Amino acid sequence: MSTEKPRILTGDTPTGVLHLGHYVGSLENRVHLQDEYDCYFIIANVHALTTRSDKTEEVRTDTLEITKDWLSVGMDPAKSTFFLQSEVPAIAELTWYFAMLLGYGRLMKNPTIKEEIRVKRLTDQYSFGFLMYAVGQIADILAFKPACVPVGEDQVPHIEMTREIARRFNQTYCGVKGGVADEDHVAKGGVFPVPEAKIGRIARLTGTDGTNKMSKSLGNAILLSDTAKQVQKKCNKIFTGRGSIDDPAPLEGNTVLEYLHIFHDDPDRAAQIQEDYARSKIGDGDLKKEVGQAINRFLDPIRDRRATITDDDAMDVLKTGTAKANKIAEATLYQAKQAMSYDFFPRNLSL
Repeated sequence: MSTEKPRILTGDTPTGVLHLGHYVGSLENRVHLQDEYDCYFIIANVHALTTRSDKTEEVRTDTLEITKDWLSVGMDPAKSTFFLQSEVPAIAELTWYFAMLLGYGRLMKNPTIKEEIRVKRLTDQYSFGFLMYAVGQIADILAFKPACVPVGEDQVPHIEMTREIARRFNQTYCGVKGGVADEDHVAKGGVFPVPEAKIGRIARLTGTDGTNKMSKSLGNAILLSDTAKQVQKKCNKIFTGRGSIDDPAPLEGNTVLEYLHIFHDDPDRAAQIQEDYARSKIGDGDLKKEVGQAINRFLDPIRDRRATITDDDAMDVLKTGTAKANKIAEATLYQAKQAMSYDFFPRNLSL
């Protein structure tokens, strides 16, 4: 029996430092999976250009900052592979091949793309690259042939599109029959496994605006690198819907209570705080103070670790991981080109 670990692939687009939503939606899951999976973590710096093509210096800075965030939360380059998308050319080539298998209508039915257009207020003012990045994400994943992809709930439709393309490629170029079960595609000659989505502990963390999903671009995020004072200030601004302590305590849809139960390190104490709040023994100010303190206790060790990580440390980790990632992606690309009868001559790529 094979003793190889199943592989996972996931990552982040460098649009700024990471926040609590990233942590509960994916980062903590990555840390827990490192011992049982062969983990590949991508920094998708090419995808960042879809809305920041004129800010490449900022994207470069954010790339290093996200690497520091990863290291600070416990993602370990000794156990996992961190790599940089722009330095793995096989991904770009696979993007072209996969684009030929994906219709425009199917692409535009992806609710994740529709939501990004809405949230970022792009209307119809988006580049062709914005649509191509969705195909590029498929290549990001399939280049490493993972068994599963840890994602937030909002990315599940995209994983389903990736699964469709894996099936279509295997059926078109590898002779896999249409009725073959997903788990049997590789055994039946397919190049690509059909990966599963793996959802984090919290599928969707509400932002400090109390309405939208937490997002740095919407200004409703508590960052992993925020100071204790910044965290408490952001918690204090969250609207609970309660006008005064004489009003009934709003329990449903209360973002402060949501944070209380996710981040408090003592569930019994959290339950007592909610009970006191529900009975108007404490008001919004007391509740927000408790939640701010709980979040800061959670973030303290992360901030301490992050303070010790330099830009050079981050760059070294990325260079080492990207060299390894290139070997995997190049091998996958060659297998795909063999299946397509596009393997005109072999090539070697090194970093």
